[in-house]
Amino acid sequence: MAEAARRVSDEAFLGAMERRFTTMFGLAPSAEEVRSWCRSWPALVDILRSAGLDALHLLLEYSLPATGERVDAVLLGRDAEGRLCAVVIELKQWTYAYLSPLRPGMVRINERVVPHPARQVGGYVHYLQQWVNRDEFPLTVRGTVVLHDAPRGLIAALRAPVEHGPANAYPVLGRDDLTPQPSPKALARRIGCAELGPAGRDDIERFLQVEHRPSPALLVRAGKVIEGREAFVLIGDQDLARQEVLHTVTAARERGNKSIVVVTGGPGTGKTVIACRLLGDLCQQPDGNPRLLSPSGTLTRQLRRTVGENSRGLIATFLDKIPAGITDTSVVLLDEAHRARTYPDHQRDAFPLTLGNLLKRAAVTVLFLDERQIVRPTEGVTLQQLRQHAQASGLSFAHIDLISQFRCNGSPAYQQWVDDLFHPEGPASVWEGNDYDLAVADDPEQLEQWVAEHIRGGRTARMTAGFCWPWDSPPTPPLLAEVEIPWQSPAGPRVWARPWNSRADEPAFDHPDVPARPFWATDTGGHDQVGCIYTAQGMEYAYNAVIMGGDLVRRGEQWIARPEESRDSQLRGLPPHRYLRYALNAYRVLATRGTQGTRFYSTDATTQDWLQAVIRPRAR
Repeated sequence: MAEAARRVSDEAFLGAMERRFTTMFGLAPSAEEVRSWCRSWPALVDILRSAGLDALHLLLEYSLPATGERVDAVLLGRDAEGRLCAVVIELKQWTYAYLSPLRPGMVRINERVVPHPARQVGGYVHYLQQWVNRDEFPLTVRGTVVLHDAPRGLIAALRAPVEHGPANAYPVLGRDDLTPQPSPKALARRIGCAELGPAGRDDIERFLQVEHRPSPALLVRAGKVIEGREAFVLIGDQDLARQEVLHTVTAARERGNKSIVVVTGGPGTGKTVIACRLLGDLCQQPDGNPRLLSPSGTLTRQLRRTVGENSRGLIATFLDKIPAGITDTSVVLLDEAHRARTYPDHQRDAFPLTLGNLLKRAAVTVLFLDERQIVRPTEGVTLQQLRQHAQASGLSFAHIDLISQFRCNGSPAYQQWVDDLFHPEGPASVWEGNDYDLAVADDPEQLEQWVAEHIRGGRTARMTAGFCWPWDSPPTPPLLAEVEIPWQSPAGPRVWARPWNSRADEPAFDHPDVPARPFWATDTGGHDQVGCIYTAQGMEYAYNAVIMGGDLVRRGEQWIARPEESRDSQLRGLPPHRYLRYALNAYRVLATRGTQGTRFYSTDATTQDWLQAVIRPRAR
C-alpha cells in the first residue's frame, strides 16, 4: 500500500498501467477509463491509509477470467484465523444517480443503465467463492462499494432497494462514511478489513496464479437446475443424440486422446436443447470442468436467464478469446458453431485460428452445426473443414446427424419445403401441406394484424425482416420507425413503418416495455419492433412474420441477389454471386423461427406474386 501511495498519482505509473492493460486484455483502455483511474485510485489509497491499512496488498483492475469482467480493486490480507482474505471493492465517482422502483436492481447514470453496485460486488464475491478451489487454496471473500464523492442522500437511496436482499451483505459507503471517524479502526471495520493483517509474498503469488475453474458445488447446482427445467426435456432422436455424445465423450476420455464431435441438424432439430441437457449431465460427472459456449451473445444471455446466474462462466460467449479455465480435462459444447468467427484476424490457412486453439486445448469439443445458417462471410465452419482439421491434427472425430424436426409444428414437410424454397435456382414446389399454418400476407398492415391477433390471444408472435432498411436509432428508446414500407391500399397509397429491435443489451430504464436486444424474442413488447437475423437466430416463437426486402428477389426459376439493397455493412459490398448464399441462408433462418405458423410478405411486387403462387394456405 505504501508503494501505491507513492506512485498512484505519477504520470509514469499511469502510463505503465495503460501499457500493462493493453498487453493483458488485447486493447487499450478508453480515455474515460483512464480518467476514472486518475480520480479514483488516489482517493482509494488515501481512504485505505486513513484506515491504517498500509500493510495490505492492493490489486487494481483485477480480472475475473471466466467472465471477462474486471474488479476495480482487491485488498489482500490474512484474517484472524490465518486464512487469506480478498476484499473486493467497486469504485464509483457518482455524485448523483437515478433509481426507479420498477428496476430495483439497476441504476441510471446519465444515459447509461448499470447494475446496482451492491449487486455488482455480490457477483464478484460469488465468482471468487465458486471459481477458486478453496480446498486447495483456502480463501475468504468479502465485498464493499466505495463511492468516495457520493453525498449522504445518494447513499441512502442506494441502500434502500437492497436492504432486505442478499446484496445487503455488501456495504455501500459514501463520502461521510469514508473518514476515520470515530477512529481509523472504525473506518477499517466499515470497509471490511478491521482484523486483517499483511499477507506474505507467497500468498499473493498463489492468489495471482491460482487456476479459475468451477467448484464441484457450483457444477452440482447447475446440473440439478438443468435437469429440473422442463425446457430441457429431450424427445426421441434428441435423447438418442445425447446418449451418443455422452458415449463418445466417455470413450475419448478412456482413450486419452482429444476428440471432436460434430452434431449436425437443421432448424428445430433441438441442437440447443441437447447442448443444455449435456451441460447438466457433464456438471454432475466427477471431476467435471465443462463449458457451454456460443458465438451468439443473444443465445448466451437467454440460456443464462433460464439456467440462472450461477451459470455465469459455465455458459459464455465465444468470440475472440478462449474462456479461462478450459483444460485438457474439459468438455466444451459449442452451440451455433456455424457462427464461429473466421475473419482474417482469426484464421490461418484453411481453419479459424481461435476455434483451432479451442479444439487443441479441450479434451472433447462438441460442435452443434447447421452450415445453412452461415449468414456472414466473417463467420462459419463446415463439417468437411472440421473433419479435415481433426485428421490433420491427430484428433478423433465423430459425427451425429439429427433428423427429427421439433419446431415448425413438427412438420418435416414444411422444413423440406423451406430448404427447397431457398435454393439458388430451380422450380420451387407448391406448398400444399396441412400440418403447418403457412400463407402470404397481402400487405404489411395485414402482417402486423396477424401478429397482434396472436399476442392478444396470449401466444408469442414476432415480425422479422431482411436487413434492408437503415438502423440509426439510438440504443435507448424512443426508437425510430426505420423499417418503412410504402404500399397501395384500396383507399390509396399508404406507408407502414415500425422500429427495429433495440440495440441495447439491457432494457431502457424508463421504457421497460421495450425489450433489450437479447430478449426481443421472448419479452413483452418485442412484437412492437421488427427483429433482424442477428436477434432472431437461435430463437423461436409460436407465430412468425417474415418481411423479405429488396436484397433477394425472384425472377423466373432463380433467386437474384441485390446486395446494393442491403444495409448490412459486412455484406453490401459483396458481388451478387457471393451475397446470394448469405441472403438465402438468412431468410431460411427467419422462415424457421415459428413453431406454429409463418406469414411471408415481399416488398418486391414480382416476388410477392411468386410467393402467392407457390404458397397455398391450408384449408380452414
